[in-house]
Amino acid sequence: MSEGGADSALGEIVEDRLLDGRLRLLQPRKGHRAGSDAILLAAALPELGQGALLDMGAGVGTVGLAAALMQPGLRVTLLERDPDLAALAGRNAGLNDLAGRVRAVAGDVTARAAVLSERGLAPASFDAVAMNPPFYPPGGSKASPIPNRRAAHVAEGALAPWLRTARRLLRSGGHLALIHRVEALPEVLAGLETGFGAVVVLPVHAFAEKPAIRIVVTAVLNSKKPAALLPAFVINGPEGKLTPLSDAVHRGRGRLSPDYQ
Repeated sequence: MSEGGADSALGEIVEDRLLDGRLRLLQPRKGHRAGSDAILLAAALPELGQGALLDMGAGVGTVGLAAALMQPGLRVTLLERDPDLAALAGRNAGLNDLAGRVRAVAGDVTARAAVLSERGLAPASFDAVAMNPPFYPPGGSKASPIPNRRAAHVAEGALAPWLRTARRLLRSGGHLALIHRVEALPEVLAGLETGFGAVVVLPVHAFAEKPAIRIVVTAVLNSKKPAALLPAFVINGPEGKLTPLSDAVHRGRGRLSPDYQ
């Protein structure tokens, strides 16, 4: 990690590296920081060729930038409501020589269709949407005093507005991928009942003998295929080291999909 200077709104900015050092990220030293959730979500996306991906609630752009590195033809839009984080996401696109394929847009995921269209996010214009929504309802956890961390983890509304926007912006047959806490599974499945099929749930465990800590859920707009539950993805082996598959995923050289085993 190297120093990246200071920013008046976000505090001190530092540079970190993910995906075996190939992904360079400027991000605030304090507050919400990129980690395994973002890498797992990027790895759960299908091969999209030269398709268009929307990273909703992008923060500093980790998910979308990781996906762009994993898929060299992918075009990515990073949607982030905090204008300072959106600007930092744009800087990160340039830092990774991805400015030609990745753009950052300041805007609220829950904004009206006309507002998002004005920002270049027209209905039915994306082949895939990735989302790492805020995990906890207001009052459901102790909110961080750091604004960007609080916004990343504490939801001001339910998941439904995020899914409504995804349905509107996805093309028919487009893919949705999201990561969430395990307790949110009923809410996620209920939200996907409208418009989505081919729902696939992947439980994520820190250790094989421990309960799941996350779910990665994928779905396809207007699909009639039935749902599926995948075998667990385990991050760490007994000695605390990454499992072989987890190591490959965190290096950007492995993918998560219905046939990932």
